[in-house]
Amino acid sequence: MPELNSILVPYSEKWILDYQEEAEKIKNVFGNNYIDIQHIGSTSIPNMLSKPIIDVAVLIASSENANDFIAPLEKLGYVYKPEISSPERHFFKKGSPTKYHLSIAYTDKGSYWKRQILFRDYLIQHDEARKEYEQYKLNLLREDATIDRSYKGNKEEFVQKILSLAEKSENTK
Repeated sequence: MPELNSILVPYSEKWILDYQEEAEKIKNVFGNNYIDIQHIGSTSIPNMLSKPIIDVAVLIASSENANDFIAPLEKLGYVYKPEISSPERHFFKKGSPTKYHLSIAYTDKGSYWKRQILFRDYLIQHDEARKEYEQYKLNLLREDATIDRSYKGNKEEFVQKILSLAEKSENTK
């Protein structure tokens, strides 16, 4: 049986407040050692059905410094997930059921940060793409709501499509 928070729910403006409150706590951990912090993922997109998990991304200059934040973030309740992390980011979860995902991205490795911002902003600016993504997620869950990894993996094709559109749109500005 999937976690309660693996079910898509209607958009809530409370997610903005949850993000803002959590972002302040995270900023205190990073001090002056972050470049930016953003609310990403479906909860950052108005009117999007979403799992009620707030995705937070923090951008730092160097991947070499990311491990320095594992212990301080653990004090806030974040659990580092090296098996989900990648060369582009450190990944953390908080809560039971999970309420927050936190990704530390780096300017010196990969394009995780850029992809997240492009994807979010494109869906905010293009209502039809948002509706299409929402329907795509619903269809995946109808196919198999019990396999969360499958749900995440199957979204990749759609995400790539949106990123391609977003990059084209960005290049025509």
